[in-house]
Amino acid sequence: MTDTASGVLPDHRLRAMIDAGEIAADPAVTAGQIQPASLDLRLGTVAYRVRASFLAGEGNKLSERLPEFEMHRMDLSKGAVLEKGCVYVVPLMERLALPAGVSAVANAKSSTGRVDCLTRVITDGGTEFDRIAPGYAGPLYAEICPRSFSVLVKPGLALNQIRFRRGEAVLDDDELRSRHADTPLVTGTDRAVIDDGLGFSVDLQPETGTLVGYRAKPHAGVIDLTQIGAHDVAEFWEEVRSDRGRIILDPGAFYILVSREAVTIPPDCAAEMAPYLAMVGEFRVHYAGFFDPGFGHGIPARGVLEVRCHEAPFVLEHGQVVGRLVYERMAEAPEHLYGADLASNYQGQGLKLSKHFKA
Repeated sequence: MTDTASGVLPDHRLRAMIDAGEIAADPAVTAGQIQPASLDLRLGTVAYRVRASFLAGEGNKLSERLPEFEMHRMDLSKGAVLEKGCVYVVPLMERLALPAGVSAVANAKSSTGRVDCLTRVITDGGTEFDRIAPGYAGPLYAEICPRSFSVLVKPGLALNQIRFRRGEAVLDDDELRSRHADTPLVTGTDRAVIDDGLGFSVDLQPETGTLVGYRAKPHAGVIDLTQIGAHDVAEFWEEVRSDRGRIILDPGAFYILVSREAVTIPPDCAAEMAPYLAMVGEFRVHYAGFFDPGFGHGIPARGVLEVRCHEAPFVLEHGQVVGRLVYERMAEAPEHLYGADLASNYQGQGLKLSKHFKA
């Protein structure tokens, strides 16, 4: 492949962008931030509590708009708690100087989404969250709004990740059908639902037992996002059980569920989780969802669903389609795959809470 090949840029291309100064950081980017098809973004040293979520808007620097909304600022250097229900803006350690033909898209990391911490990347001149236009040069900021739990954060913690692409990369439905016929992209279901991506459904009839998910407790303590495997599940989550293949979602509640299908991301593809249809029910799948090349490849792995119910109680039934995976081609194959030679927390997963909780 040449430097002009279209698609998602792999790990070694990200290293080349760092060497060229197109991705810069203070302190410098570490090897551990570079994933097969994305880069982890690190929190800086200060958080601004703001009155409301906002975008800089065309022609505006975010730093110049902050005083309009800032309530107070917090030093993160020794750790600080971001309170549930509040909105914060945190300058990130990384900044960009993108070439004209390269755009970027950001997303919450899987572990961030699984603790219901809404976080999005914003930029100078930005008119959309998590979308960065070709040629953008400037700083990056994270907007953070913990929804179910207050969280403790420190500088250097990665809540977001960013993916770079050149040109068009999305595989259309015909390409997905052809790939699935050659090598199944999903297993564990009678047929693949392909409609603007690969549909996936919810599993409410486990092969053993009746545990189908977890519901966030409304008055739990603080989750220290710097600690792995340190928190007791029962302090933060209620078990959701069903022997009837259905559950009733409560308005405003947050659930961790799992897909019925096992998903495969081939080595020459990446994928992103997206909503299915806005009108299929009174709920939304919170799509903290980059899937790297190699996820589920050779090791069955299901998608964890972060579900929030809206205004009315809603009956969710086994096999109901709740989301879709949008597949993109890689510009080149990455040097490393998810789950191979990497500390990949969720390879081979089933129903699983974030890495912060005890097994």
